[in-house]
Amino acid sequence: MKFSIGGPLKLAFRPWVEGLENIPAEGPAILASNHLSFSDSFFLPAVLDRKVTFIAKAEYFTTPGVKGRMTAAFFKGVGQLPVDRSGGRGAGEAAIKSGVDVIERGELFGIYPEGTRSPDGRLYRGKPGGLARVALATGAPVIPVAMIDTEKIQPPGKVMPKLMRPGIRIGRPLDFSRYNGMEHDRFVLRAVTDEVMYEIMKLSGQEYVDIYATAAKRQIADEAKAQKQALKEAQKEADQALKEAEQAEKEAEKQAQKEAQKEALKEAEQAEQRTEKDEKERSDS
Repeated sequence: MKFSIGGPLKLAFRPWVEGLENIPAEGPAILASNHLSFSDSFFLPAVLDRKVTFIAKAEYFTTPGVKGRMTAAFFKGVGQLPVDRSGGRGAGEAAIKSGVDVIERGELFGIYPEGTRSPDGRLYRGKPGGLARVALATGAPVIPVAMIDTEKIQPPGKVMPKLMRPGIRIGRPLDFSRYNGMEHDRFVLRAVTDEVMYEIMKLSGQEYVDIYATAAKRQIADEAKAQKQALKEAQKEADQALKEAEQAEKEAEKQAQKEAQKEALKEAEQAEQRTEKDEKERSDS
């Protein structure tokens, strides 16, 4: 990936990087990053000398068709780990185990605490499960990472990426050894996650929203659905108003025709009466 894709990627987009010295030359660490774009998982590994293993949604590995097989081959080739996000608690446990395995091998484990891409470029509340539990279970340092402007390269709905310079800011490692043995305390998990998200916010400069990104996506989808329904209702009312206006116009034309016929008939009767009167006057004379 680094030689076949990473090189051309860096050459074409020229990403700038701050804080590379915070990545250890060896040994395990957790890279906790904000998530703005699908390309985040390309740019971050491309600028590092070491391999980074992310967990990826299982759909990337199971999508049918030629494109699906190519996507699956790519993710497998770069060592990404599939996790079924639809399996509830079981899926979460699988993700945690995957992260622990990576750390125990002395490697870099990449994770997006928000759990999904930001729907609007803002930073959302981190989920306390995977990141905090892997960090506390392994004692590995957590390195906050901020991706900058990657969402502008290929916005949703755009096929061709825009050539521009994204950025990556890497913060100093965070040590949570003070919480050793407390990986099952939900308040500790929340505190660890919030501390990491605060550091990411400082690095990225993003506006922070204290709700989960998944909830925000549902809210946006519901608003879009409501807007679509409102437009549909407005169109329906407009069509009905147009239909009523056309019907009123037809009725008006019909009434005007009746009035014209009535007036013509009246004039004809009057003309006939005048003719009869003239004939009678001539007859009398």
